[in-house]
Amino acid sequence: MTNTDRRAVLRATAGLAFTTGCATSGAVARPAPSTSAGPTAKPPAPGPRRFPGRPAQLTHGPRTHPRVALTFHGQGDPATAEALLGEAERHGARLTVLAVGTWLDEHPRLARRILDGGHDLGNHTLHHLGVNDMSEADALAEIEGCADRLRRLTGSIGSWFRPSRAARASPLVERLARRVGYPHVLSYDVDSLDYTSPGAPAITRKVLGEVRNGSVVSLHFGYADTVAALPAVLEELDRRGLAAVTTTELFS
Repeated sequence: MTNTDRRAVLRATAGLAFTTGCATSGAVARPAPSTSAGPTAKPPAPGPRRFPGRPAQLTHGPRTHPRVALTFHGQGDPATAEALLGEAERHGARLTVLAVGTWLDEHPRLARRILDGGHDLGNHTLHHLGVNDMSEADALAEIEGCADRLRRLTGSIGSWFRPSRAARASPLVERLARRVGYPHVLSYDVDSLDYTSPGAPAITRKVLGEVRNGSVVSLHFGYADTVAALPAVLEELDRRGLAAVTTTELFS
């Protein structure tokens, strides 16, 4: 074989190896759609819905149906949150979690954990400060800040907005929430007062003494008393024929 022939063979062999390497590189650069269970593989979470005929601020659902919504202010120890979610799921109950944005920063996996459990997830401002007392710019930043985190983690701004440190939104905060994309502000008609740490029996009595068809109950993650009270609350709701559903289901 001449030197010219040897060079031709070497060029052909190198070209084959190079072509094979490009095919591998191309597969890496343009991967097939992921089938992993990571956040990017999940469909976007449900966004806010408008309920025609309902007021801008919702305190309770229809009184004609035996359903209630247990809504939780989302912050605190993630282990407590996991315990509450697990207890609800064991009873076939679905919750609504209004998450604080900084809590999502610290525990981002909980956003998808809540949704994967069949629960509603919403916005409870970025820092959980007195949003009704803020300037327009600061209040808007609180609502948008949490909405941005929800969007990054789940693909939507969440199903609901609830103002922080207030049962109802001021007219300004109501307007700002609507600007961000929330047609309704979620309030409640039953306050468990669990954040005062009164003990599990007191929480149970407070909730069960006031709850009725259509009630929206305010509870909190992060309190051991709430974890201890939840089984008795769910068992009695079941005995009364009151289904614990997401807030979206309550108003649908």
